[in-house]
Amino acid sequence: MMGNSLSAGQQGGGSHATVKEACVFLSEYASALLGCGATCIRIEKNVHRMAETVGVDYSMTIMPATVQMTVWDKDRKHSYSNIQKIRKSGTSFNINTQLSRLSWELHDGKVTFSEAVCKMDRILQTRPENRWLVLALASVANASFCRLFGGDFISMGIVFIATLVGFRIRQMMLEDKIDIRLAFVCASFVSSVIASAGYVFGWGTTPEIALGTSVLYLVPGVPYLNSMSDLLDGHYISFLSRFLDATVLTVCLSAGLCGGFLVMNLRWF
Repeated sequence: MMGNSLSAGQQGGGSHATVKEACVFLSEYASALLGCGATCIRIEKNVHRMAETVGVDYSMTIMPATVQMTVWDKDRKHSYSNIQKIRKSGTSFNINTQLSRLSWELHDGKVTFSEAVCKMDRILQTRPENRWLVLALASVANASFCRLFGGDFISMGIVFIATLVGFRIRQMMLEDKIDIRLAFVCASFVSSVIASAGYVFGWGTTPEIALGTSVLYLVPGVPYLNSMSDLLDGHYISFLSRFLDATVLTVCLSAGLCGGFLVMNLRWF
C-alpha cells in the first residue's frame, strides 16, 4: 500500500516523505487540531494546504472520536489509510494557532516535511496557560459581565468571589480526572450558593444580577460556536456531536444552579 517517496513540495526543501509518512502526519495533525477546538473547515483548509505542498492526494472523514485519512501519490498507484483517535487536549487557542501557523510554514517552504513533523510534536507538548492567571482573569471577566448587565459594585465583588471559588473547584476536579459533567454541576452549585449572599445578607441593590451572572463562566460558548460553524459547512455529524456535548454541559450547569436555589431556599419565580 505504501512505497514510493514523495518530495515535500516544490517549496519545502529537499526532505522526502513516503505515502505512509504523509498519511500518518496529516491524520495526527487533523486529530490534534480537532482535539484543541478547531472547526472542521479550518482543519480541511490546513490539511489541504499541507497535502498540496507535500504532493499527495487525500480523502479525510472527520468523526466525533476519530479522523479517517487515506492518502495517494499523484499517480494514484500507491495509497495508505489511517484511523487516528482524537487527541483531546481541551480548547486551546494557543495550540490551535501554532498548528495553523505550521501549515503555512510548510506551505511557504520555511520548514521541510521532517522539520514539520518534529515541530508538531513540540507544539503538542505545549504546557497549558498558567492556571492561576487563567483563574484570576476568568474571575475579573465574569465580574465585568455582571457590571455589563447592570450589576452594582457590590454584586461585582460577589460574582468575583463566586467565580474564583467555582472555577478553582472545576480546575481541581478536572486535574483529578473527574468527569467534566460532574465538575460543571459542582462548580455551578458552589458559585450559585456564594452568589446568593446578596439575597441572604441584603448586600447591594442588584442581587439577582449577581446570581444570574455567577455561572456565566461555565457556559460552553466555543463548542456552541464550533457546532454552528460545522453545521454551515455541512459537517452534520460533527455539528450534532459538538452541539449535544455543549447542551449536556449546559444542563449540568443549570442543575447545579437550581441546586443552589434549593439549598439557599430562594424563590424560583
